[in-house]
Amino acid sequence: MKILLFGIAKDIVGNQSLDEAFQAKNVAELKQELIQKYPEFTKLSSLAVAVDEEYANDDTPISAQNEIAIIPPVSGG
Repeated sequence: MKILLFGIAKDIVGNQSLDEAFQAKNVAELKQELIQKYPEFTKLSSLAVAVDEEYANDDTPISAQNEIAIIPPVSGG
C-alpha cells in the first residue's frame, strides 16, 4: 500500500510518502496505526483520507493494492 502525505502530515512523518506494510483493513484502522507509529497525528483536529483518489470514510475497506492519500486540515483566507 502506498501512502501519500500532504501538508503537516508530510512534516510529521518526515517524508512525502510511506511504503510501509500496514495491517489495517479499513481507514479507521489505518488512522490508528499511523497514530501508533507517529503520535504527533493526535494533535490534528481532523484528517481526511482518500483511497484511490476518492475521499473515504472510516469504514472504507483498504488493501495493499490501494493508493492512500492523507490530507490534513487546511486553513487560510
